[in-house]
Amino acid sequence: MKLKPINGRVLLKPRAVEEKTAGGIYIPETAREKMHEGEIIDMPKDLTDEVVVGDIVIYKEYSGTEIKFDGEVYYLVTVDDLLAKYELADEIPE
Repeated sequence: MKLKPINGRVLLKPRAVEEKTAGGIYIPETAREKMHEGEIIDMPKDLTDEVVVGDIVIYKEYSGTEIKFDGEVYYLVTVDDLLAKYELADEIPE
């Protein structure tokens, strides 16, 4: 069985939350901030030209529906709730 999003939805796999800081201090689970970033796993064809499967995106805080499928957590989010995507850059513009 496979999940296939419909009606303008995008299937996201949320990114893992950091367990420790850059200084090496471990953060307890109750104090970790929930990240609103995820990787696009699947989406309907011809939904939008701005994102594609495999892009890492940032989505609105209270958007989407959490789904547990085959022991994994996914989110179904409308394309309108996607805020930005990460792109590789050769250098940081000044």
